[in-house]
Amino acid sequence: MKVAVTGSSGLIGSRLVPALRADGHEVIRLVRRTPRTAEEHRWDPQHRRIDPALLADVDAVVNLAGTPIRPRPWTSGYKDSLRSSRLDATTTVSQALADAAVADPSRPRVLLSASGIGYYGDTGDRAVDEDDPPGTDFLARLCTEWEAATAPAAEAGVRVVQLRTGLVVGRGAPLMQILGLVFRAGLGGRMGSGRQYWPWISLDDEVAAIRFLLTADVSGPVNLTAPGPVTNAEFTRRLGRVVRRPTVLAVPRVALSLALGEFGRTGVLAGQRALPRKLSGAGYAWTHEDLDEAFRAALGRT
Repeated sequence: MKVAVTGSSGLIGSRLVPALRADGHEVIRLVRRTPRTAEEHRWDPQHRRIDPALLADVDAVVNLAGTPIRPRPWTSGYKDSLRSSRLDATTTVSQALADAAVADPSRPRVLLSASGIGYYGDTGDRAVDEDDPPGTDFLARLCTEWEAATAPAAEAGVRVVQLRTGLVVGRGAPLMQILGLVFRAGLGGRMGSGRQYWPWISLDDEVAAIRFLLTADVSGPVNLTAPGPVTNAEFTRRLGRVVRRPTVLAVPRVALSLALGEFGRTGVLAGQRALPRKLSGAGYAWTHEDLDEAFRAALGRT
């Protein structure tokens, strides 16, 4: 296949591109800066501009573009950046793919577009899958709009998959960098009550699942999470076991809320007991179903 990738310099994209090449696919990277190699091509998602010829003969687009979500207070400017970067990029590639599909309806095309497990809001201990409705907090509303931006491609007959990614456990993942430092210092422990569910996925499975979905007979939202979501208390306990550090300390809810504001309340203290029903039902074979194994791979302890 000929595959175009946006957000190729990020955590997932930088692992995905070489994996796609190893699978035998031709890869082009859509970048916002001046291209440095023959496989790079410039586009301007901020102004929703892209050369129509870039996607005219592609078989697939993997859209991973968007301002990273950081563990920091969410100012109105930062939230605007999170929203606009995702909607502009997704709308741009979706419309370009739609135009290509109208011009040449004989070529099957697929759009795999990033989204997040925050779509569901805080679900407590209630299990949710792809058929459940969205939440109402900022992340849930963002994911709802983000996924809706793929509509032009779907309406033009492109197979569209929205990748609702959970917490990525992998080498270089921001979550592991932050928690690794905290736990190695012996300061690890549950956050708030610890009862909130943290739906996770290993970086290896995130990349492999995207490769799988390029050709799988699946469309619509897909939860990219491991089959066994765990509570924050269990997540931190098992990480402490892998790094051989105590997890007796706890970060109070009020401290997280004061330090991180809305991010702390919706991204750390809230959770989703999300299950990957569609991915499992399509026959995907997991590399890391066990969280301890994912931690060891992420920390180089396999």
